[in-house]
Amino acid sequence: MNSGNAMKKVLVIDDNPTIVELIKYAVNLQGVYQVAVAYDGVQGLEQVYAEHPDCVIIDVKMPRMGGYQLVRCLRGDARTADIPLIILSAMTREEDQMTGLLSGADEYLTKPFKPTALNEAIERVLRLTPQERQNRTDHLVRTQTDCE
Repeated sequence: MNSGNAMKKVLVIDDNPTIVELIKYAVNLQGVYQVAVAYDGVQGLEQVYAEHPDCVIIDVKMPRMGGYQLVRCLRGDARTADIPLIILSAMTREEDQMTGLLSGADEYLTKPFKPTALNEAIERVLRLTPQERQNRTDHLVRTQTDCE
């Protein structure tokens, strides 16, 4: 896929069709992304391997496989370890956010969300290099270990 004017593919994984439509609407406002959808973690994992998206937006609470587990699966596989991952969840506690980030998500946004905030997060994670992603994860783990 050339980075010239080819549209980047964003995969949305959420079991709530209304939320999926809101996310699709928000992402499509940019006009630069092609949006694919999966409605649970297992279907989402299958689509990641089939479609090789440029970015994945993941809900936490889903049937068959939750978001944290999905993120860990993707980060643990060399084929998908560097795909930008955003968790978008109604779980707003600091512990939830830390769990998501420690699982390997690049960003953790909460619902309800602002379309501009989601699009800015997509832009940020698409710019991350694998080394920056690893450095941030290492920093989070060190910070978390210091707190315990």
